[in-house]
Amino acid sequence: MRAGSSHMKQSPVLTSILPRNADQTIVSVRDIVVGYGDTIVQQHLSFDVRRGSIFAIMGGSGAGKSTVLATLIGLNTPLRGTVTFAGEAYSALCASDRARIGRRFGVLFQTGALWSALTVGDNVALPMQMFTSLDRHSIRRLVELKLALVGLEETIDLMPSQLSGGMVKRAALARALALDPEVLFLDEPSAGLDPVAAKRLDDLIIDLRDALGATIVMVSHDLRSLLSIADDGIFLDGGTHSAIARGSPAELRDRSQDPRVQAFMRRDDPGSAEPHLEDRQWQAHGSRR
Repeated sequence: MRAGSSHMKQSPVLTSILPRNADQTIVSVRDIVVGYGDTIVQQHLSFDVRRGSIFAIMGGSGAGKSTVLATLIGLNTPLRGTVTFAGEAYSALCASDRARIGRRFGVLFQTGALWSALTVGDNVALPMQMFTSLDRHSIRRLVELKLALVGLEETIDLMPSQLSGGMVKRAALARALALDPEVLFLDEPSAGLDPVAAKRLDDLIIDLRDALGATIVMVSHDLRSLLSIADDGIFLDGGTHSAIARGSPAELRDRSQDPRVQAFMRRDDPGSAEPHLEDRQWQAHGSRR
């Protein structure tokens, strides 16, 4: 889809995507357009993330979920619109101010993205070494604490290659927690995990939210995970390049009348007539994630 095309006209505003109480909002997105060059991935996105919520960015493959997440954390600059964090127009700031605010985020990448040449402990310590003036002993104690939070205190001196897939995700989560972030951004946290490991990670995410008071924004296509832990979210459509629904995954599954949302939210339901409809839709439109 091209930025200069007629499809760039303002899409109808979703009545369900409305500003919330400013005191409860930590991330606010207003009319952003995201993409690469003149190729539009998502357009006219407006939503708020409440403090303490677990907010899901949902949609089928190619809908632009990870592109939107990358824009929220500042890796991409929106082609238009603003992303506000705790009252500051984060997306419009200079590089140094964006870096200052970015230190209030924690990010779990889909693959974990641990440095293979560093021990687990050194991976977790790296943000503290880069952005604090703490001495080595204090950092070591904090690393032990962060690993204990995710149940991996015994792995501090192991290499990432010695960990299972689930342990890599938890170690990466410990690193994301290194600077005590206000918001955790998780990109497909349960991807590649078996159901037991995925359930443990879901439980851990809820425990961390409750214990630390962090807000969590997650991208996921895992229905079990979405329904278990997310209490709010948006649904991105790859065909129209827009958000077509807002609410918790359970609400969208039970109340949405949109066939695209139903195809995604009930794709594991044996009674669903079109269990993989959304995959064919995004492939047909040639969208990119």
